[in-house]
Amino acid sequence: MIKQMGALAAVAFSMALPFTAHAATPEELAKSKACLACHAIDKKIVGPAYKDVAAKYKGDPKAVEMLVAKVKNGGKGVWGQIPMPPQNVTDEEAHILVKWVLSH
Repeated sequence: MIKQMGALAAVAFSMALPFTAHAATPEELAKSKACLACHAIDKKIVGPAYKDVAAKYKGDPKAVEMLVAKVKNGGKGVWGQIPMPPQNVTDEEAHILVKWVLSH
């Protein structure tokens, strides 16, 4: 009985990990959400380089919330005509990602 309970606890814990654990770093979160398929830290790919985003919004107190909304809802026109589609991220993940981008 104790062995079964231990095994069940291990299974339950491992199943819960993807839903409760965060990526160890913001960069790993960006990789897991495929952000780096279109963006890089130091060069334009499809979307702008993160260092360019950070430079554009440096000192803007509204930047975090505005960029979180763009990540969640998508956007176009600021960096060219190719739109960024809405991303499948939570509010918390979007904040982590945006703050990381702005740190470059």
